[in-house]
Amino acid sequence: MIGLYRVEEVLSLSERVFQLWIRAPQVARNAEAGQFLVLRLDEHGERIPLTISAVKGDLVRVIFMTVGKTTTRLSMIPKGGEIRDVVGPLGKPTDLKTYGTCIVIGGGVGIAGAPIIARALRGKGNRVIGILGARSAPLLILEDEMRESCDEVLVATDDGTMGRKGFAADLLREVIAREHLDAVWIIGPAIMMKVTAEVTRPPGIRTFVSLNPIMVDGTGMCGSCRVMVGGKTRFACVDGPEFDAHQVDFDGLMTRQRMYVDEEKKAMEHLPAGQCGAGR
Repeated sequence: MIGLYRVEEVLSLSERVFQLWIRAPQVARNAEAGQFLVLRLDEHGERIPLTISAVKGDLVRVIFMTVGKTTTRLSMIPKGGEIRDVVGPLGKPTDLKTYGTCIVIGGGVGIAGAPIIARALRGKGNRVIGILGARSAPLLILEDEMRESCDEVLVATDDGTMGRKGFAADLLREVIAREHLDAVWIIGPAIMMKVTAEVTRPPGIRTFVSLNPIMVDGTGMCGSCRVMVGGKTRFACVDGPEFDAHQVDFDGLMTRQRMYVDEEKKAMEHLPAGQCGAGR
């Protein structure tokens, strides 16, 4: 494969979660909080969307979980390896302005998109509280980075091995009980976003979620990423990825996310042992 984008760093953050720094100057120069990129490993590979987690010079960072053939191959690319295509930044940036007191919530691998949003909100003069949720301590990522990006950080794990035993939604309820909030961002698995967003519905707190439906071209042409928001069809790649959490049809989103589970399993069965991602 003739690669165009060099992988400058590869790091395993937790079980099945990996961090890559990719040299992609055109993406790095224009990227804003909340946006994503689409990459393709080789000329025969599928296109996959990944949140832009951070930018440093000409480098962009992506953090992802290995869930299928392509992400598994991506995790195996060595430092100095190359990726065929990196397109971006795509999607609308986070709606940044001075809100007042904001909360940025990251769940699981969704924490990857939390620090960049938290930093951007603080840059607008907001007070930012971070809430991180994970199944257990070994699966919690970017805690130190979030503490650097927020005024306060709260942590919850399902099993109580770090922070509060419970869920991000529990911590959100506690913060709402103690002080006024002006805006909330939630990034994580669809079910986690659905449950957590319900906490802010009764008090009417403006709440955003970053959606990750199936996506192909990333430019609004294929329609794969369509979601129902406020009873209307929206495309996550061009209308989002951030939407009003209280208007999203999460049940429809989760149904669409499960459409290709069987195909993903079959693809993994044909992944050669030791495949490094350098070719198909």
